Amino acid sequence: MNIGDDLSPATVIRIRDSFARQGLMRHLGADLAEVKAGLVTIRLPFRPELTQQHGYFHAGGTSSIADSAGGYAGFTLFPEDSSVLTVEFKLNLINPAQGDCLEAQGRVIKPGRTLTICHLDVWATTPDRRIHVATGLQTLICVRGKSA
Repeated sequence: MNIGDDLSPATVIRIRDSFARQGLMRHLGADLAEVKAGLVTIRLPFRPELTQQHGYFHAGGTSSIADSAGGYAGFTLFPEDSSVLTVEFKLNLINPAQGDCLEAQGRVIKPGRTLTICHLDVWATTPDRRIHVATGLQTLICVRGKSA
């Protein structure tokens, strides 16, 4: 299976069901926009409660959706009886996050039996523009025998 390929309906349901159990994503108002093999996009609509003192999206919300997008991108490639945990991630904030919503995309760049490496990108969007606001790397661990 290649990165970006369509997944089986059962795998998509497994990913969506796990995402629905994430209290933080629900609290933030994030939604799972795209689920493909090794590639996941999460959207976070703007709300004043998600901003920092200058009115930009707070880095905490930005990093949370980036982490989850990467985690679920890796999870799409993991065995059915496993779970995913983030071991480490680094996110560079490269532009102020200002727009109607944020879109975080996690993409697997090195799948592995135990550790998987993902590239993370976040964009701020409006109807007429898309600004790259963050980029990073993430390491995930596949926890076998524990369904998510």
